[in-house]
Amino acid sequence: MSRLIRVRVHPRASRDRVEPAADGGFDIWTTAAPDRGAANEAVRRLLAKTLRVSAGSITLKRGATSRIKLFEVA
Repeated sequence: MSRLIRVRVHPRASRDRVEPAADGGFDIWTTAAPDRGAANEAVRRLLAKTLRVSAGSITLKRGATSRIKLFEVA
């Protein structure tokens, strides 16, 4: 069973950090720059670490160029 998770991304932060949001999603700060998908990949790995699943089981479904993203966790 898969589920969708809403994430608000804060790129170029001073450190990596993940906090739960009021809507059940996450606010994620990453040191990666939003250049050629680097921030998306960093967010995917941080989300996987937080949820204790493999990074390969998380897919970006919507928002590749937006700060609000929708990830699917398989």
